Amino acid sequence: MKILCKLGWLVSLILAGVIAYGAYVVMVPGHTAPSSDGRTAVLLAEGERDKVLGEMRFLLETVQAISENLAAGNVEAVPALARAAGMAAAAGESPAMMAKLPLEFKTLGLGTHQAFDDLADMAATDPEPLEVLATMSQTMLNCTACHAGYRLAVEDSTQ
Repeated sequence: MKILCKLGWLVSLILAGVIAYGAYVVMVPGHTAPSSDGRTAVLLAEGERDKVLGEMRFLLETVQAISENLAAGNVEAVPALARAAGMAAAAGESPAMMAKLPLEFKTLGLGTHQAFDDLADMAATDPEPLEVLATMSQTMLNCTACHAGYRLAVEDSTQ
């Protein structure tokens, strides 16, 4: 009986290790390849690539709209604009597509969405426009880091 108990624990430990390794293989490196420009190419299906690029354009359009409102002294418009680009915008992503994204890419992307929620909270407290702009500038460091390190490519469908 004691041997069966120890064997059960050993099998459980081995299974936990296999699951952890599998999660690492799927979640951390993503589906990537070296790129000729020195960045890491994230390999996605064409529709997945279009979706990620559309999300990036939406974030850029949000930054433009926030900048325009701040320049006009309209801080009151910022919370709604920023909230639309927050974590709610990242909800419902395909788990299969998310598995293709390397961990750092996901970390930068989700960090950016969270930063927009934080920006919305901060802007709602009636700060000075320059404070909001400085916070948004910090958020954009995620954007520049991501674009400096990654490019999106369409995966070879013959593989």
